[in-house]
Amino acid sequence: MINGERTITHPLRWGMVGGGRTGQVGYKHRTGALRDGTYRLLAGAFDLDAARGRDFGTKLGVAEDRCYANYKELIVKERAREDGVEVVSIATPNFTHFEITKACLEAGLHVICEKPLFFTVAECDEVARLAEEKGLIVGVTYGFTGHPLVHQMAAMVKKGMLGDVRIVDLQYTHGFNAGDDVGAGEAVKWRTNPKTAGPTFVLGDIGTHLYYLSEVVLPHMKIEKLLCDRKAFIPTRAPLEDHATVLMHYDNGARGRLWVSSVNAGNMGSQRYRFVGSKASIEWSDAHPDQLIYEVQGEPNRTLHHGMPYLEEESLACDRMGALHTEGLGDSWSNIYLWIAQAIDAKRRGDNSFLKSHHYPGIEAGTEGVRWLENCVRSADAGSAWVDFK
Repeated sequence: MINGERTITHPLRWGMVGGGRTGQVGYKHRTGALRDGTYRLLAGAFDLDAARGRDFGTKLGVAEDRCYANYKELIVKERAREDGVEVVSIATPNFTHFEITKACLEAGLHVICEKPLFFTVAECDEVARLAEEKGLIVGVTYGFTGHPLVHQMAAMVKKGMLGDVRIVDLQYTHGFNAGDDVGAGEAVKWRTNPKTAGPTFVLGDIGTHLYYLSEVVLPHMKIEKLLCDRKAFIPTRAPLEDHATVLMHYDNGARGRLWVSSVNAGNMGSQRYRFVGSKASIEWSDAHPDQLIYEVQGEPNRTLHHGMPYLEEESLACDRMGALHTEGLGDSWSNIYLWIAQAIDAKRRGDNSFLKSHHYPGIEAGTEGVRWLENCVRSADAGSAWVDFK
């Protein structure tokens, strides 16, 4: 169980690019990073509006002279300090991720970046080579993949409790974009613009969460081919989609279905994961994150609760609250930030054996998410045709 004891030699000197007062994800990053004393927020370029960013940063407790106008100023001035930041989180629109990540790595800074990581696999490969050359970590914030019951599902699959996995059923939908974009905020506008969002809207914005979490649970299964059908129900969002369905064929013969939508009117936002095996099925949803449904063929259904001693060690090891108290998104983000901090600490110590066995969403996870998006777009643009996954 995680109880807040320090697991690295000293707190990481941490800065943020983006994540300011008007952003949607900045608080999630800070909630995750500051939970266990493994990071200290010392600098930031929080906002495109420098004055607003400075006002916001000082109210977070950051010194005024370390609240910068942009990421370039942050890099230059922090490098000149003996106590300059070691790691930077990037919580900015998609089209900026590549240039900021690359600049930080070139300056010798570890990076924690929002998803989708970049626009192309080629960009991911370039950054992976640079990170390897510099001896640096790139982490990616896939929100719920730090939840203990996600790792309970992974352990149950690994130990054969489901038998052979046959069906993968994934859903992440909400209704917050069911109307048109007249009067929409900037966070909606950049997500529906190909120049700033990239080649997808909901597939990249929320679909990649589904895909990566399924990889955590099913690391032994790889997609062989897929079919993607996507549509913009609000025409002004085209060619990007606000609704999509993806069918997937896996290398073990399993079949997958993924539904992602931001026009599911009335839905308040839900992720649902169901993995069906030859012996049993498991189902988990962020609507009831403390419960995992375990259904063995021919037996009564069971509801497993997080934090209980009957769970697998892989789950108990990342539990925080204990069985009587619900764990949610904030706890999951804390685990992700903790695991990335441990990877950075191991990298700095040269502990390659730890890095090889340590689980955290890194550059490989970000790359695979972009690869999945590229294949989805290729299928959709070919008239929703089956394409080999490559």
